[in-house]
Amino acid sequence: MCRVLLSINPPHVRNILDGTKKYEYRRVRCSKEIDGMTIYCTFPVCKVVAEAEVTDIITGDPEDVWRITHDASGISKEFFDRYYEGCGEAVAYAIGEVRELPEPRDLSEYGVSRAPQSFVYIDG
Repeated sequence: MCRVLLSINPPHVRNILDGTKKYEYRRVRCSKEIDGMTIYCTFPVCKVVAEAEVTDIITGDPEDVWRITHDASGISKEFFDRYYEGCGEAVAYAIGEVRELPEPRDLSEYGVSRAPQSFVYIDG
């Protein structure tokens, strides 16, 4: 198993940290088996701020994924529909335990030089 580093916008990071967002949505599923995610908060924070357990990965038609995940999505149906417009498959990473880092970290501490567009695999 491995981890992915994900770039996530500040409002969504806040919702993950406060527990209202229990799924992270992506258009592409990781090809490797993952058990955790490292959360990079995008501009204006531009730091790694948390780590989270990935407990499940749900894939399928966007409407089916929404039906399964909407109660803990942390986003509106309108936002979800805009994000998946024209996509035939949705991916939802179920977020388990979340640990906010005591001090935000630079990407370089993870061997990453720039924020990924979607995700990047990292060690540990």
